[in-house]
Amino acid sequence: MAEREATTTRVGTEGALPGGAVRDVVVLRLPAAGAYLSVLRTATASLASRLDFTIDDIEDLRIAVDEACAMLLTQAMAGADLECRFELTRDAIDVAVSVLTLDGQEPSRDTFAWTVLTALAGEVDSSVDADNRVTLVLHKRKAGDEVPAL
Repeated sequence: MAEREATTTRVGTEGALPGGAVRDVVVLRLPAAGAYLSVLRTATASLASRLDFTIDDIEDLRIAVDEACAMLLTQAMAGADLECRFELTRDAIDVAVSVLTLDGQEPSRDTFAWTVLTALAGEVDSSVDADNRVTLVLHKRKAGDEVPAL
């Protein structure tokens, strides 16, 4: 059996945002297997705590990332890597989870799992690229920084 390595890349500060805020980006690439999800849950909690998220919001985000990964792992190509990209700003975190799939099918937005994901993460979106890489993007704001509903 070929040995594969999990990789972590800290892309780092990618420049100033309006108001002088900076954006940090951290990318984790792991084998697309459920055994590695605990690594992503731990990284998610650690990065959200850096932004002073509440304990409840940290736990919600951990569960959301876990659920997003679980949704993608069911369609991952054999031997594929799961990539998780965290973008941190002063008051929010974006988590993009992606994996190569056979069919490039986006998760249905009409399911209970999608409803739970949206409730936990705030904003959720999905996309597919030309290589059948499916990506789920979660956007979570710090408590008190939510955008009011219209």
